[in-house]
Amino acid sequence: MWKRAIYYGLFLAAGTLALQWLDYQRLARAHSNEIYILLVAMAFLALGIFVGVRAFRGAPPKPFDGNPKAQQSLGLSPRELAVLHELAAGRSNKEIAALLDVSPNTVKTHVARLFEKLDANRRTEAIRKSRDLGIVP
Repeated sequence: MWKRAIYYGLFLAAGTLALQWLDYQRLARAHSNEIYILLVAMAFLALGIFVGVRAFRGAPPKPFDGNPKAQQSLGLSPRELAVLHELAAGRSNKEIAALLDVSPNTVKTHVARLFEKLDANRRTEAIRKSRDLGIVP
């Protein structure tokens, strides 16, 4: 019983495949010019995208060095620089204290010194000035 059902299924699949192949052959003969034009257009599209990507890509970005001259002229200590980077990342004093393993009061002191050295009144102003100087990315 199962063998007969399998044979019928295979016979129907082969018949369907033959009909689809004949329909494809008719379509390919009737519209061969359009198919060739489509293939050429797809090739030019791929070539255009390839050339466009290569022609319009920008120069690779320079590696970030943190502007050591500006750091030295401002007199930033390594710990203050670490606090400044964490400020630029948007972290709070408590988060910075936990990351650097210091007390929140120590972080407040470093932030106050950063404000003095950068001549800033707010965190956002200090971050903006340090980005303008190239100290933080």
